[in-house]
Amino acid sequence: MALPTKDQAKYWGISFAVFCVILWFLGDVILPFVLGGAIAYFLDPVADRLERWGLSRVAATSVITLVAILLFVIMVLAVVPTLVDQATNLIQTAPQLAQDLQSFLLARFPQMLEPDSTVSQALAAIGEQVQTKGGAFLQTIATSAASLLNILMLLVIVPVVAFYLLLDWDNMIAKINDHLPRDHAPVIRHLATQIDKTLASFVRGMGTVCLILGTYYAIALMLVGLQFGLVVGFVAGLITFIPYVGALVGGALAIGLGLFQFWGEWVSLGLVAGIFALGQVIEGNVLTPKLVGSSVGLHPVWLIFALSVFGSLFGFVGMLVAVPVAAAIGVLVRYATGQYKASRLYVGKSTHEGS
Repeated sequence: MALPTKDQAKYWGISFAVFCVILWFLGDVILPFVLGGAIAYFLDPVADRLERWGLSRVAATSVITLVAILLFVIMVLAVVPTLVDQATNLIQTAPQLAQDLQSFLLARFPQMLEPDSTVSQALAAIGEQVQTKGGAFLQTIATSAASLLNILMLLVIVPVVAFYLLLDWDNMIAKINDHLPRDHAPVIRHLATQIDKTLASFVRGMGTVCLILGTYYAIALMLVGLQFGLVVGFVAGLITFIPYVGALVGGALAIGLGLFQFWGEWVSLGLVAGIFALGQVIEGNVLTPKLVGSSVGLHPVWLIFALSVFGSLFGFVGMLVAVPVAAAIGVLVRYATGQYKASRLYVGKSTHEGS
């Protein structure tokens, strides 16, 4: 005999509350396992494809691991030093950029920027603050990451966790399926399938879109000759998962830097603007429809809200899990809405009697 609905709701509610409390207390301790799980989930379709090509699960996981290690080493040796160097130089030259902006505005709008005006002093203060706070911010990141997150441990634990989770992914899914409550197993499987489709469409798809666009922006801007092009491309690609924000922020930053570097060279400025215009065309007409699809159902405002809430509650780990959790909640809300519209509470008593 099944438990009453009231008792089931109580037990599942208590379980969910305990789970949230555990996450709250563990905090950054579970970061390597969250990262490892995300990597395993992201790469599971690749392993499945290799298995269909005739490799065993162990061989497929080993091949993926070797390729990932090779790509990581290439990035560390070729990309990361340049990225750090450009970011540092950008922060250090911020006061000069502010002075150049002040001189530019003063030459064309002298009535707006007198030497002792509030706007002039504000621009100078902004440049000094960016340099001071930016350097302190980078130093804080380095020291806090070394002390709290333990970068060396991350580099060791995350690949190991990802390897074993990827190796046993299908077995874990089968074990979870075997432990589902029998009365609710079909509904849970249906919801899990919908959540997986949403996550696969958004997380895997947008992750790939971010990587492709970030690489495109960085390479294209560096070929044009824009200083700090790698940093701009990295930033634009990183926040592409929020629709339009990546292109707007990256485009504004690139064009702003280009105004100082290429003033008078309108072809170069046009190329910088054209790079982001072409990137938006490619994203909107090719990448997003092919890799993400149109049925994800995650509104940009919902994404920003989820990132804000989970980031404030669980810190960096919360920001990592915000998008997957938001996608899962969206599926549950749509299911609950469908159940509500099919219930007597929505259609009313007369409709049921008439049918």
